[in-house]
Amino acid sequence: MAETVLTDPGQSPARLEGWRGIAADWASDQRAFKDVSWGKAMMWIFLLSDTFIFSCFLLSYMTARMSTTVPWPNPSEVFALEIAGQHIPLILIAIMTFVLISSSGTMAMAVNFGYRRDRFRTAALMLVTAAFGAAFVGMQAFEWTKLIMEGVRPWGNPWGAPQFGASFFMITGFHGTHVTFGVIFLIAIARKVLRGDFDVERRGFFTSRKGHYEIVEITGLYWHFVDLVWVFIFAFFYLW
Repeated sequence: MAETVLTDPGQSPARLEGWRGIAADWASDQRAFKDVSWGKAMMWIFLLSDTFIFSCFLLSYMTARMSTTVPWPNPSEVFALEIAGQHIPLILIAIMTFVLISSSGTMAMAVNFGYRRDRFRTAALMLVTAAFGAAFVGMQAFEWTKLIMEGVRPWGNPWGAPQFGASFFMITGFHGTHVTFGVIFLIAIARKVLRGDFDVERRGFFTSRKGHYEIVEITGLYWHFVDLVWVFIFAFFYLW
């Protein structure tokens, strides 16, 4: 990206390089991202900013855990469930992880069928993805309820370091909010795909050009990001 500088009319225009060129391109009337649609570029910028936020949360959690003098609660005990008289550690978290990773597969298939303009299969797979996401949020709500009933609070808990509760509610709550908004977004876009809004160029919220299913891909970018973040939360918070 660089600014075009007028020189001799018979020569090719010169272009500024480096940061000056980037600043000039953004300040000009041109599109800054010439080979990428505006919606996809803005989604990537949003995901980049969200990456910084989640990274700060996880780094803060690791700092608090390594610096505390009080023993950190054992995740295998805190997140265990009693099933048929058996004490099974992390069983709910394993199911939640399986559901969310499976939803990433159905979302990828939805994007694939969107490229083929198969609106019925695209909408169906997006709704399946939304159902997986809703199931994940429901299990997370159950997990929160269980821990709150056992005495976990942002300022303390019965098992050890008081920072555990604040870290848990902050990180999983922020991620769960992302999943919830993603489910709403999936349902809204699936409805528009099923109605054929992108085929007949019906104007409205998030309606793209006629026959263009790029919004499905943009939704997929967001959903895959949410799944990827959960992998890091699962590794650092539940397995460490």
